[in-house]
Amino acid sequence: MSTAVDDGKKVVQGFFEAVSEGRLEDLPQYMAADVVDHNKIIHGEADEPGAAFEGLRQQSEALAPLTVRVDELIGEGDRVVARVTQRGVHSGAHPRMPEPTVRSFEIEAVWIFTLRAGKIAEIRAVSDRLGLFAQLGWPLPQG
Repeated sequence: MSTAVDDGKKVVQGFFEAVSEGRLEDLPQYMAADVVDHNKIIHGEADEPGAAFEGLRQQSEALAPLTVRVDELIGEGDRVVARVTQRGVHSGAHPRMPEPTVRSFEIEAVWIFTLRAGKIAEIRAVSDRLGLFAQLGWPLPQG
Protein backbone atom coordinates (compact mmCIF):
# COMPACT_ATOMS: atom_id res chain seq x y z
CA MET A 1 0.00 0.00 0.00
CA SER A 2 1.37 3.39 -1.03
CA THR A 3 1.50 6.19 1.54
CA ALA A 4 1.49 9.96 1.06
CA VAL A 5 5.22 9.99 1.90
CA ASP A 6 5.91 7.28 -0.70
CA ASP A 7 3.89 9.23 -3.27
CA GLY A 8 5.82 12.40 -2.40
CA LYS A 9 9.12 10.59 -2.88
CA LYS A 10 7.95 9.41 -6.32
CA VAL A 11 7.08 12.98 -7.28
CA VAL A 12 10.50 14.25 -6.20
CA GLN A 13 12.29 11.37 -7.97
CA GLY A 14 10.28 12.13 -11.13
CA PHE A 15 11.16 15.82 -10.84
CA PHE A 16 14.90 15.09 -10.73
CA GLU A 17 14.62 12.57 -13.58
CA ALA A 18 12.87 15.16 -15.75
CA VAL A 19 15.57 17.74 -14.98
CA SER A 20 18.38 15.25 -15.62
CA GLU A 21 16.87 14.08 -18.89
CA GLY A 22 16.20 17.63 -20.09
CA ARG A 23 12.43 17.06 -20.10
CA LEU A 24 11.57 20.48 -18.70
CA GLU A 25 8.21 20.38 -20.49
CA ASP A 26 7.28 17.58 -18.04
CA LEU A 27 7.93 19.69 -14.92
CA PRO A 28 4.23 20.69 -14.56
CA GLN A 29 3.55 17.01 -13.79
CA TYR A 30 5.67 17.41 -10.66
CA MET A 31 5.51 21.11 -9.74
CA ALA A 32 2.44 23.18 -8.91
CA ALA A 33 1.89 26.13 -11.26
CA ASP A 34 2.42 28.51 -8.33
CA VAL A 35 5.47 26.70 -6.87
CA VAL A 36 7.74 28.97 -4.84
CA ASP A 37 11.49 28.39 -5.01
CA HIS A 38 13.06 29.96 -1.94
CA ASN A 39 16.52 28.97 -3.20
CA LYS A 40 18.23 31.42 -5.48
CA ILE A 41 19.88 29.16 -8.04
CA ILE A 42 22.80 31.54 -8.36
CA HIS A 43 21.58 34.86 -6.97
CA GLY A 44 18.96 37.39 -7.89
CA GLU A 45 16.28 35.14 -9.39
CA ALA A 46 12.69 36.10 -8.73
CA ASP A 47 10.89 34.16 -6.02
CA GLU A 48 7.32 34.93 -6.99
CA PRO A 49 4.99 31.96 -7.49
CA GLY A 50 5.83 30.01 -10.65
CA ALA A 51 9.24 31.64 -11.27
CA ALA A 52 10.97 28.31 -10.51
CA PHE A 53 10.08 27.02 -13.98
CA GLU A 54 12.10 29.78 -15.67
CA GLY A 55 14.93 29.49 -13.14
CA LEU A 56 15.26 25.76 -13.80
CA ARG A 57 15.16 26.35 -17.57
CA GLN A 58 17.95 28.93 -17.35
CA GLN A 59 20.06 26.71 -15.10
CA SER A 60 19.54 23.67 -17.33
CA GLU A 61 20.59 25.60 -20.43
CA ALA A 62 23.62 27.22 -18.78
CA LEU A 63 24.91 23.99 -17.19
CA ALA A 64 24.12 21.45 -19.93
CA PRO A 65 24.30 18.60 -19.68
CA LEU A 66 22.96 18.96 -16.13
CA THR A 67 22.24 15.81 -14.17
CA VAL A 68 21.04 15.30 -10.63
CA ARG A 69 21.57 11.92 -9.02
CA VAL A 70 19.37 11.23 -6.01
CA ASP A 71 21.55 9.75 -3.29
CA GLU A 72 18.94 9.69 -0.52
CA LEU A 73 15.26 10.56 -0.03
CA ILE A 74 13.69 11.12 3.38
CA GLY A 75 10.03 11.90 3.81
CA GLU A 76 7.80 13.01 6.64
CA GLY A 77 4.31 14.42 6.39
CA ASP A 78 4.12 16.79 3.41
CA ARG A 79 7.91 17.15 3.09
CA VAL A 80 10.56 15.23 1.18
CA VAL A 81 14.27 15.88 1.64
CA ALA A 82 16.65 14.83 -1.12
CA ARG A 83 20.41 14.58 -0.79
CA VAL A 84 21.74 14.74 -4.33
CA THR A 85 24.86 14.97 -6.45
CA GLN A 86 24.62 17.55 -9.22
CA ARG A 87 26.90 17.45 -12.28
CA GLY A 88 27.14 19.62 -15.33
CA VAL A 89 29.22 21.73 -17.66
CA HIS A 90 29.07 25.52 -17.84
CA SER A 91 28.24 25.42 -21.54
CA GLY A 92 25.63 28.15 -21.99
CA ALA A 93 24.66 31.68 -21.10
CA HIS A 94 22.61 32.72 -18.07
CA PRO A 95 21.63 36.26 -17.03
CA ARG A 96 23.41 35.83 -13.66
CA MET A 97 26.43 33.77 -14.73
CA PRO A 98 29.64 34.73 -16.52
CA GLU A 99 30.32 33.65 -20.08
CA PRO A 100 30.58 29.86 -20.46
CA THR A 101 33.84 28.43 -19.17
CA VAL A 102 33.13 24.96 -20.59
CA ARG A 103 34.39 23.57 -17.27
CA SER A 104 32.60 20.77 -15.47
CA PHE A 105 31.45 20.55 -11.88
CA GLU A 106 30.20 18.02 -9.36
CA ILE A 107 28.67 19.20 -6.09
CA GLU A 108 26.43 17.90 -3.34
CA ALA A 109 23.16 19.55 -2.40
CA VAL A 110 20.20 19.06 -0.11
CA TRP A 111 16.76 19.99 -1.41
CA ILE A 112 13.68 20.26 0.81
CA PHE A 113 10.33 19.99 -0.95
CA THR A 114 6.89 20.74 0.42
CA LEU A 115 4.15 18.95 -1.48
CA ARG A 116 0.49 19.89 -1.77
CA ALA A 117 -2.14 18.02 -3.75
CA GLY A 118 0.53 15.64 -5.08
CA LYS A 119 2.82 18.32 -6.52
CA ILE A 120 5.85 20.28 -5.37
CA ALA A 121 4.58 23.55 -3.87
CA GLU A 122 7.77 24.89 -2.27
CA ILE A 123 11.49 24.30 -2.80
CA ARG A 124 14.35 25.13 -0.46
CA ALA A 125 17.91 24.01 -1.14
CA VAL A 126 21.44 24.27 0.15
CA SER A 127 24.32 23.43 -2.16
CA ASP A 128 28.07 23.68 -2.29
CA ARG A 129 28.11 27.00 -4.12
CA LEU A 130 31.72 27.74 -3.16
CA GLY A 131 32.69 24.42 -4.76
CA LEU A 132 30.57 25.24 -7.82
CA PHE A 133 32.20 28.62 -8.29
CA ALA A 134 35.71 27.21 -7.72
CA GLN A 135 35.25 24.30 -10.13
CA LEU A 136 33.80 26.54 -12.85
CA GLY A 137 36.37 29.32 -12.35
CA TRP A 138 33.77 31.95 -11.54
CA PRO A 139 34.55 34.98 -9.41
CA LEU A 140 32.78 34.95 -6.05
CA PRO A 141 29.67 37.16 -5.92
CA GLN A 142 30.16 40.46 -4.14
CA GLY A 143 27.61 41.84 -1.72
